[in-house]
Amino acid sequence: MLEIRQILCPIDFSEVSRHALDHARVFAGWYRARVTALHVRNPAFLQNPPLLFAEAPPGGGTAETDREYLEGQLRDWVGSLKTAGIETDVLVDEHYNPSARIVDHAKTLPADLIVMGTHGRGGFERLILGSVAEKVLRKASCPVLTVPAPTVTSSKLPLKRMLCPVDFSEPSIAALELAFSIAEESDGRLTILHVFDWPTDDEVGGQWALDLPEVRRQVEERARQRVEALVPRQVRDWCSPVPTLRYGKAYREILALADAEHTDLIVMGVHGR
Repeated sequence: MLEIRQILCPIDFSEVSRHALDHARVFAGWYRARVTALHVRNPAFLQNPPLLFAEAPPGGGTAETDREYLEGQLRDWVGSLKTAGIETDVLVDEHYNPSARIVDHAKTLPADLIVMGTHGRGGFERLILGSVAEKVLRKASCPVLTVPAPTVTSSKLPLKRMLCPVDFSEPSIAALELAFSIAEESDGRLTILHVFDWPTDDEVGGQWALDLPEVRRQVEERARQRVEALVPRQVRDWCSPVPTLRYGKAYREILALADAEHTDLIVMGVHGR
């Protein structure tokens, strides 16, 4: 199964980043991985740091003293990981394109997993759209775990309820392999979802409408068989994946099922890098 030995966790000193670091700690514990905390500061913000950076360096320092200050802040942040016996490193970098530097560092380490917070507003229509997290998600060659801001309804750690949408493409198959691995480590429940973008009875007519229920049944059965064939025999030793079929727009059905099942983690492939 999948091995995760090096985790990269970009930090911007927000509460979202702290929440992401909590997730990195859990994954590092499962896989006995090393965690590298990375802060990439944008030179455009050095004179007027945004409110996002709650621990911005005090003014008047040199570039070197600012770097030392930030490294100290990162070491404080990863202190709980070190206490838990997790090996850690800290890195401070500077670039006008933070997402590009995060991807570069992921390649250099090399990272097996990137865990980072997202300041997205929720829902697939606004999911980390235009954010650093989305750019990393689409450019990184390793899996990326994006963690939203903590709320009263936030998923609890460790992650016990997982959802993996599949469309039988290579990215979704790779995501499913990752989901199997996480399910093994977390002893969690995994739902495998396939969504059909299928017309309703009202959208078609004539003989096709008369045959539609039978056609739908056959398509459903073939899809169920394909989903079940994706589950290796050895995976069934540690979890019992639940194949689920739905009709509609994929993003809506994914979110609806995730909400209905109180899903802690969605594992899915990315197209269009």
